[in-house]
Amino acid sequence: MIGISLAGLIGAAIGIAIAATVYGTVIDAVERWLAAHRDPQEHHPDGEVALLRRGILAVDILVFAGLGYWIGFKIGGG
Repeated sequence: MIGISLAGLIGAAIGIAIAATVYGTVIDAVERWLAAHRDPQEHHPDGEVALLRRGILAVDILVFAGLGYWIGFKIGGG
């Protein structure tokens, strides 16, 4: 059976909060980069940008929640 530690869950929650903060910063940077490199006459579907946003959010949450859980587990013991 998988053991889940309280310290790890607290770390994961903190990691998710950090992921939300990083998400805003990363999205702004990516959208500025896309706008700078985009051809104004070329059509870009909104679905691609929405998919990119969701992908970045998913990666942020997985990475930071995972790191937060691992750090919380190591610090808090388990």
